Amino acid sequence: MAKLTYETWTDEVPTFAHDDETKGALATLKWAYDYYGDSIVYACSFGIEGIVLIDLIAKVNPKARIVFLDTGVHFQETYDVIDKIQERFPDLNIEMKKPSLNLEQQAEQYGDKLWEREPNQCCYIRKILPLEQTLSEVDAWISGLRRDQSETRKNTNFINKDNRFNKIKVCPLIHWTWKEIWRYVYKHDLPYNELHDKGYPSIGCAPCTAPAYNMEDLRSGRWSGNQKVECGLHES
Repeated sequence: MAKLTYETWTDEVPTFAHDDETKGALATLKWAYDYYGDSIVYACSFGIEGIVLIDLIAKVNPKARIVFLDTGVHFQETYDVIDKIQERFPDLNIEMKKPSLNLEQQAEQYGDKLWEREPNQCCYIRKILPLEQTLSEVDAWISGLRRDQSETRKNTNFINKDNRFNKIKVCPLIHWTWKEIWRYVYKHDLPYNELHDKGYPSIGCAPCTAPAYNMEDLRSGRWSGNQKVECGLHES
């Protein structure tokens, strides 16, 4: 069979049992790094799922490439946990991917605080375009999506055809629950973003993230008061 890429996609993709301790995550990662080698990257937001995934990735590929979309408006606590992770896993290749426009240039072209007026456009400039640039170099990418995060993610599989970026998207944590994520973090004494302890289950850019107002919807603090529910990275 030809190498599994977006162009050669087939529904006959590998499947992984999820009755083991990592619910298929470790087997998925081993396959992904064996199969794609250097042509796969993990795009990490350094939220709590990302911390778990980094620990699992380090067991498979200690020198894995990890990209953080550094929009320039993240919480200081997010940058702090990145530093702690780099210290914990010194061999990981963590890249801080910045947009082509800095905040001043964006304000000149689109007006100040674009995220308040046109959040979709702001996400496009500061997240989607930088990830497009990163993924142009590889065949596949890894994401920490879980099925129970939201309605829009409930049909995610271990291996997905990503029509947004025309790549293969690997999602090892799809069967994990919120409690299982935290149980793993505590068991392995992993550093995590302090905002999680202050009512922020999902953490994005500071201007667009508030504490969750509904713990049945862990993303309810994202773009609060706006119909927007995704930054666009995981939409077709």
